[in-house]
Amino acid sequence: MAFTSNLPRALHGLLVAVALSTLAACAGGARPPVVPSASAVPPAPATTGFVASAHPLATEAGLDVLRRGGSAIDAAVAVQAMLGLVEPQSSGLMGGAILLHYDATSGRVDSYIGRERAPASAGPGMFNDAEGRPLSRGDAMLSGHATGVPGTLPALAMAHAAHGRLAWSGLFGAAERRAEQGFAVTPRMHRHIAGTFPQASAPDVKAMFAREDGTQLQPGDTFRNPAYAESLRVVAARGAEALRTGPLADALIARLAEAPNGARVTAEDLQQQVAEHTAPICRPLRVYTVCVPPPPASGVGLLQLMMILDGTDIADRGPDDPRAWLLFAEASRLAYADRDHYVGDPGFVDVPVDGLLAPDYISARRALIGSHAAARPPLHGEPGGAPWRGGDATDEPAGTSHLVVVDAAGNAVSMTTTIESFFGSGRTVGGMFLNNQLTDFSWGEAAGAANAIAPGKRPRSSMSPVIVLDQEGRLVGALGSPGGNAIPAYVAKTLVGWLYWEMPLQQAVALPNLVARGKNFNGEADAFAPGLREALSKLGVDIVAGSGEDSGLHGVEWRDGKLAGAADPRREGVAAGL
Repeated sequence: MAFTSNLPRALHGLLVAVALSTLAACAGGARPPVVPSASAVPPAPATTGFVASAHPLATEAGLDVLRRGGSAIDAAVAVQAMLGLVEPQSSGLMGGAILLHYDATSGRVDSYIGRERAPASAGPGMFNDAEGRPLSRGDAMLSGHATGVPGTLPALAMAHAAHGRLAWSGLFGAAERRAEQGFAVTPRMHRHIAGTFPQASAPDVKAMFAREDGTQLQPGDTFRNPAYAESLRVVAARGAEALRTGPLADALIARLAEAPNGARVTAEDLQQQVAEHTAPICRPLRVYTVCVPPPPASGVGLLQLMMILDGTDIADRGPDDPRAWLLFAEASRLAYADRDHYVGDPGFVDVPVDGLLAPDYISARRALIGSHAAARPPLHGEPGGAPWRGGDATDEPAGTSHLVVVDAAGNAVSMTTTIESFFGSGRTVGGMFLNNQLTDFSWGEAAGAANAIAPGKRPRSSMSPVIVLDQEGRLVGALGSPGGNAIPAYVAKTLVGWLYWEMPLQQAVALPNLVARGKNFNGEADAFAPGLREALSKLGVDIVAGSGEDSGLHGVEWRDGKLAGAADPRREGVAAGL
């Protein structure tokens, strides 16, 4: 693999000082981030910047900020502002985000959690009707109860305060102008406007995407959102405070209270501390250190999956080897079983991060992989420090977006951002769709689950942005993906192709998706060669299409001394540099 560090493969598993100190600081999640000595981290190779995101206009907005001398987090703010306009089905300022930031001077990785919080009125019965019967999932997603206190803006503001170079107020101009001028509706955007999911028929969605004659916007039509432009002007002037007090906050409270199934969200709820600065979780993987965000994100599950694979011979195989995909599927099912059972908001439940990643426990889980065929669907294990938990009933749809930025100094941001399912709750305020993240809780009969509903709690997130370092603390690359509960599988597949099979990141992103969870093997069945698919079927891995096709992987890597980007061919994204 031709990374700038050019590390020998014989160093596999070696822990140098950076990895050891990162392990100690990151494992618990709540401890402050470790800052390696700057003298221990060689300077990053020169670059003028790179952006990978899910839409060309969003990538260009980030590049424009980098041209003006902005930092990685400055550019990420601009990219998110544009994504809220051009990809409103997936993310926005009324949603949530989880990001990792890499500092090229110190080698430090910081995690910023912007997962939405439930209001004080939230409780186990909030998705029941007036007679106490559970709402259908569609009705729950469209209800006022579905929306959590937004976290994207607070998380970006917190990260910008620490790592920004340009003024906050100057990061929204490109999105504001584009919202006024309009842009052409893309085929993918139209597919969601014309979708059959519940939100597509919601009044606010239909009004947002209607022509003057009332008919639906079509591909190539110009979509304008002047209300969003005005909201961006307010956000540029007031920062995250714009969603805590003032007209936008008042409108948010009022819209959530409206029928059907209105919710009681108060001004006090909007004052909650939503954003959190935490240490990432970092672990060695081959000759690298892989960093992910802590719970309530699913980074621990992604790391567990990769650590299980790390003790197999998958690196000696390849994408045409059915045994490699069997190993991937079995490791995925083991990691998902544990993640689903144990991961929740660590402010409310004990998440046994250290136990889930302990070498002895990883070895025990790996031993459950069938030697010749897929085993029975695995149960969760019992890692050290694990508390009792009830069964999980979380059902997480596949919305969301991901972006990666590297600036001229070599600093990087890897950020996954979401309003939950397509168009969130289907309700709008100020040209922005409201999230429906609270349907990510385990609700119904699963009151004892780690991810059960509680006031002020954050639902578990599948978001798993990644930053990869070499053994000297230098950036190797960054990536992530949308996709609901398939996110860990999408990212893990890419890490296997990139770090194990030594593919260029773009080729690893394009590998077929396989999402193995419980008894199901979903994915891009037709993307696997017929012979490979037949061989997998004989091994008990019958890949079923219909889920696991809509990844949106985006990333950046150092290769041969240069930055190279990757954009998922399944979407409309672009990876570009200066």
